[in-house]
Amino acid sequence: MTEVQRRTLEPSLAADDTGGPRRKRRRFRGGGPSGSGRDAWILVLPTLLPVVLFSVYPLLQGILLGFTDSRAGLGVETSFNGIDNYIELLGYDLFWNSFRIGLIWAFSVTILQFLASLGLALLLNLDLKLRWLARTLALVPWAMPPVIVAIMWRLVLNPTFGPVNETLAILGLPSDINWLGSFETALPAVIVVGIWSGMPQTTVVLLAGLQNVPAELHEAAAIDGAGTWRRFWHVTLPSLRPIIFAITTLDVIWNFNSFALVFVLTAGGPGGQTMLPMLFAYNEAFRYGNFGLASAMGNVMVIVIAFFLFFYLRAQARTRK
Repeated sequence: MTEVQRRTLEPSLAADDTGGPRRKRRRFRGGGPSGSGRDAWILVLPTLLPVVLFSVYPLLQGILLGFTDSRAGLGVETSFNGIDNYIELLGYDLFWNSFRIGLIWAFSVTILQFLASLGLALLLNLDLKLRWLARTLALVPWAMPPVIVAIMWRLVLNPTFGPVNETLAILGLPSDINWLGSFETALPAVIVVGIWSGMPQTTVVLLAGLQNVPAELHEAAAIDGAGTWRRFWHVTLPSLRPIIFAITTLDVIWNFNSFALVFVLTAGGPGGQTMLPMLFAYNEAFRYGNFGLASAMGNVMVIVIAFFLFFYLRAQARTRK
């Protein structure tokens, strides 16, 4: 190509597809990193504001209140008393007894609930007829508020006309058991109700995990001669390990924080046999008016919950790596 031909073609190369001169493209600048961060905060603020107002602020207020001698009443002065509330808690045997009951309740419900939910999830994962109906019915307790669940179970366990005692009478067994009013049966009965009401959410999580286990792993294990139990123990369970740890940790936190269910069932009775820490702190604050001491109890419970939450988050971080 000669020099003259090259110069003739240069204007056409500089033109765009429409035949006009090519325009220099301008890059859009969003103000740099600071502008992007500012825009992100503006978008997040409507969601973050309710969390701060209704979760973070009350939490901080409760923590500060635990270091005061705040009491109920108009015109009652509140002063800072340092760690006096926590020193009083060290010798408060009733509170630590409720703490012990709370741990028994939380771990018993979590462990038994997990075993029952795992069995139900394995059953619902099978290719059975009307599986959709069984999955729907399994979610019914989850759709019911805890207060309704407690009222329903109070009727079921009623010592006079409850279906449980009537069934025992038909079978010729002792039928005069006061399930929620006896020292021996109150806590076990409440644990059973807690297992029933919390099973759906654990079942759904485990069922989702089972459906994500690759079928090729089961097929390979079956070819190698592994039976049903060995496939479950060496294929299914290891695949579910991260999910199991996550849901059981969250269940312990949720169960330890339980209030409405046990409050309506027994209100902590009989004789404090079902007095969970949340119920004890509630009574201390709103029945006896000791807001400062009740807030100190809440702070102790926050520390326990943060302990479990720490292990949960650390396990999640390891799983992502």
